[in-house]
Amino acid sequence: MKKPLVGALFTVLLIGAGIAPATAAAGHDAAETGTVQAKLRPKAVNFAGTVALSNCSGSVVRTPDSQPSDPALVLSNGHCMESGFPGPGEVVFDQPSTRSFTLLNASGSGVGTLRASKIAYGTMTDTDISVYQLTRTYAQIESSYGIKALELNTAHPVQGTAITVVSGYWKRTYACNVDGFVYRLKEGEWTWKDSVRYTSACQTIGGTSGSPVIDNATGKVVAVNNTGNEDGQQCTDNNPCEVDESGNVTVRQGINYAQETYGIVPCIGAGNKFDLGRPGCALPKP
Repeated sequence: MKKPLVGALFTVLLIGAGIAPATAAAGHDAAETGTVQAKLRPKAVNFAGTVALSNCSGSVVRTPDSQPSDPALVLSNGHCMESGFPGPGEVVFDQPSTRSFTLLNASGSGVGTLRASKIAYGTMTDTDISVYQLTRTYAQIESSYGIKALELNTAHPVQGTAITVVSGYWKRTYACNVDGFVYRLKEGEWTWKDSVRYTSACQTIGGTSGSPVIDNATGKVVAVNNTGNEDGQQCTDNNPCEVDESGNVTVRQGINYAQETYGIVPCIGAGNKFDLGRPGCALPKP
C-alpha cells in the first residue's frame, strides 16, 4: 500500500516525486498546429474537489444520479480508514464516523473542513476503497466553497488512457497513462481484482493513498490510487505482485497501481445510500 503517514508502523515511501503537470503535450512549432491542438486539448486537471485526510488523500465524489440535496461522499482507500486495515474478507458497512477532511480548491489551497457522519462502505477485499458519507450535501458544499464533486465514471477504464493522480495530502499531481490491467494483484494478506497498472511516469509516494485517478479527457474518476512495488520483493507488504489467470507471478519494481471505481456506482441508490443488493452491485458484502 501507499502507506498512510501515521504511526511508527508506517514510514513514508520516498521513491521520487515524479511530478508532472496535468496538461496535454505542447503543440508543434507551427502556429496553426498549436492552435488546433489547443482547441482539442482537454482541460487541465486540478485539485478542486480533492481532500486531504490526516494520513492519506481522497476526493468528494458523486454518481451520475446523485442529487444536489444528497449527503456528499468522500472516496479514499480501505487502508486509510481510521479504524485500521480491514482484514481479508472484512467489510465495514454503515458505521459511525466523525472523521474530518480538508477540502481543496483548484490551486490546492485548503478552503474548509468537511466532516463525516459515517463510513458508508470500506474494504480491502477484491478492491481497496473507503467511502465516507458527509454531514453536508453537495449543494451546501458548492454554496459555501464554489466547488463541485468529481463524478465517478460508470465504465471500465481503457488501456492507454491519459490519467492524472491527484494527491490532496501532498498537493501534487502525477501524470501518466493506463498501462494495463492486472487479473489479481496480491500484497501480503490482501488480493485485489482487475487492478489498474500505471505507466512508469506515475511515481506516487506515501500519502498519495486514496488519490482520485482522473481521466484527463473527461475529468471523471476512473480509479483510486493505492499501492506500488517498492523494492522488488514478491507479494509482500508494500511489494505487490501480479498474478495472471494461469497463476504466473510477475514483479514490477517501482510500478504503481490503482483500484477501479466504476463498480461502486451500481451499489449506490437514491439519497446516495449504499445498497449492496442493487442489480449490478458486485462489491464484497459484510
